[in-house]
Amino acid sequence: MRSMIKTAGVILLVLLAQQTQSLGKENDSSKRENTVEQLFNVQTVTAEKKQMSKTEKHYGFVKADQSRVYAVAPRFDGFIVELYADALYKKIQKDEPLALVYSPEVFRAKEEYLNTLSYIKKHPNASMLESARLKLELLGITQAEIKNVSESGKTSANTMIYAPAEGYLFMKGIEKGSAFNAKSTLFKIVNLDEVWVEAKLFEEERRLAGRSKRHIVSFKGVDEKYTATKVLLYPELDPKEATLTLRLSIENKAHKLFPGMYARVDSKLQTQTYLILPSSAVIRKNGKFYVFAAGEYEGEYAPKEISARPFDSMSYVVTEGLLEGDRVVNNALFMMDSDAQINGLY
Repeated sequence: MRSMIKTAGVILLVLLAQQTQSLGKENDSSKRENTVEQLFNVQTVTAEKKQMSKTEKHYGFVKADQSRVYAVAPRFDGFIVELYADALYKKIQKDEPLALVYSPEVFRAKEEYLNTLSYIKKHPNASMLESARLKLELLGITQAEIKNVSESGKTSANTMIYAPAEGYLFMKGIEKGSAFNAKSTLFKIVNLDEVWVEAKLFEEERRLAGRSKRHIVSFKGVDEKYTATKVLLYPELDPKEATLTLRLSIENKAHKLFPGMYARVDSKLQTQTYLILPSSAVIRKNGKFYVFAAGEYEGEYAPKEISARPFDSMSYVVTEGLLEGDRVVNNALFMMDSDAQINGLY
């Protein structure tokens, strides 16, 4: 005796007879018959191979591009005479004056350079002049200031510190009149023309970095969507969260994006061919996936275990258990599942 599920034809006839007897109106029998037939109508669908591209969704945060972070740390001790970069997050242009400082060490080096210029006029010595000039350069003194000393024949006690790049003042470690030590970071300037988005991935999603054709990044409060230009998967796992970090680089010329903003990343994987079933045709029970495959005779269906995984909210990818063209029940799965459990088929 075949272990198959037969359609509820007998039940259909009984229900139809009961409805006809209770109502006793012949002219409504056709409507009732249509209703019952629709209730127990069993539709089938075939497993099909389709070329599909999946989009995976992840979330992350904007961070400053570390290659665009500039620390201003003088190579000498000194004192702040005038402070021009005086407010955090102020927009700074490249070569803009940040602070006027006095440094005894720099002043001595400039005097030494000036004296050397005077000396070599009577006693030419190229190496001596080069040594005095190199000392100023190693202290971080600009070529423009060195040239001014040689042309004017005068030295200034004060020295200007300039911005190495355009950006925003993210850190200010001094105030007007304060002293500082050599190598102390006085300012930190962050250029936001390009930023990073760091998104979290689970270990099983690491294929995303290699298989994604493009990553579209969107932000709350920003209408524009951004396409990542560079992708890097960090070679380090966060043991607390068991996640990997995917870093995306995004052009930000308009400076609409700032560090700390919440980001949504839609990653479109490369198109592949899959054996697809609609989600309505697959039942998951006790961690296993089942379909109701068409039997040998019309109106007979048997539960069949398959290997599958969700592709999206509307479909499953079948990896084992079915072939292209196999027919399975697509609707009324609640009826088939109940009948199968009653008969102990699975």
